[in-house]
Amino acid sequence: MGRKIFALILTFAITVGVLGGCGTSAPASTASTSSSGSSTTGENVTLNFAIWDVQQEPGLRKIADKFEEKNPGIKIKINVTAWADFWTMLEAAATGGSMPDVLWMHSNQIYRYASHNMLLDLTERIKNTEKFKLSDYPDDLSQIYNVDGKQYAIPKDFDTVGLWYNKTMFDKAGVKYPDETWTWDTLYKAAKKLTGNGVYGILAPLRNQEGYYPFIYQNGGTVISKDKKKSGYSDPATVEAMKYYVRFVKEKLSPKIYGDTERAETLENGLCAMGFFGSWNIATFAKNDYMVKNFDVAVLPKGKTRATIYNGLGNAISASTKHPEEAWKFLEYLSSKEAMVEQGKLLIAIPAYKGTANDWIQANKAFHVKPFIDMLDYAVPYPASHQTTKWEDKAYETLKPSFTGEQTVQQACEITAKQMDQILASE
Repeated sequence: MGRKIFALILTFAITVGVLGGCGTSAPASTASTSSSGSSTTGENVTLNFAIWDVQQEPGLRKIADKFEEKNPGIKIKINVTAWADFWTMLEAAATGGSMPDVLWMHSNQIYRYASHNMLLDLTERIKNTEKFKLSDYPDDLSQIYNVDGKQYAIPKDFDTVGLWYNKTMFDKAGVKYPDETWTWDTLYKAAKKLTGNGVYGILAPLRNQEGYYPFIYQNGGTVISKDKKKSGYSDPATVEAMKYYVRFVKEKLSPKIYGDTERAETLENGLCAMGFFGSWNIATFAKNDYMVKNFDVAVLPKGKTRATIYNGLGNAISASTKHPEEAWKFLEYLSSKEAMVEQGKLLIAIPAYKGTANDWIQANKAFHVKPFIDMLDYAVPYPASHQTTKWEDKAYETLKPSFTGEQTVQQACEITAKQMDQILASE
């Protein structure tokens, strides 16, 4: 996924006074004062809501429609910009003082926007609302969007990564379907048996969350230290996990795949019998007849321990919005149990509100998706720091030679660790 660094742009924005737009917002310590279901100004207000997943737009539109019914005078305009362009769009909006009123936020980006005062501090508003409590959400998710003790976004959803498998290919090869008894050894043996006749047994791409990250943690390794000051790529347990993962490519049990589109196509075109994909792919897979007919999903195999990667989006408000109270009303509704239940029933994403995930499970008819919820018991929060995208993007560059065979895994991991440490030292 394309991501761009925008420290210079933010510096410029601060210099020219774009952030002065915050002065039009209500103070962060002020809770919403309007109890009526309408605009606080009495005038019609249109809020721009920025998201990056076109698959979620229809469901979110239905939720926004319900909000509009309850709040005459407030209209929601949903703007969808693909992930690769979303952050570029937001950078341009920041320099022009026209950030969307309400927007999705990601763990990779929260520190930049929050630390540069681009997002509204929601701390006091959350304390004073009767629509929900922050404790209604998993603490790990809430903490992602808490910067220096201030809450800048409210969890929207969560995701985990599972093992997708082609039932038809498994049946033909006489291999039992993956389940909770599978280990690294089971996975490797199955990949070997399923490889042949133009089909790869598994898809093990140069990919972190939907690739080698879970294996690192399953082996007792780490991507980043708990204090966020040191890389974990030089950890022997991490190197060992990477060697296991790269082995699939090295032994030609997996194709050499680097792009997002190509990853999905290998499964959808019947080129791979297994692959690692997150719960957010379900909406797309459910629209593919081949996937629905042939595929299902299981929990990830066990290494020395069990692990999957756990992440989630947050809903935030721009600090420069001209309609802070109306934007907060909308965010309150998005964060309510009512809206979260709808998010699950409409298959938008796994709702973050505690106790509502079952609505999402029951609504999914194409696949047996319960494994994504079952893995929460041992899920590891997505490894991140203040400048995640810097060292993540660099890691793709430095680890790639181990996938192409130009370097050993040990060499690639050592180089990655050194460059990551340099970036972390500057945070």
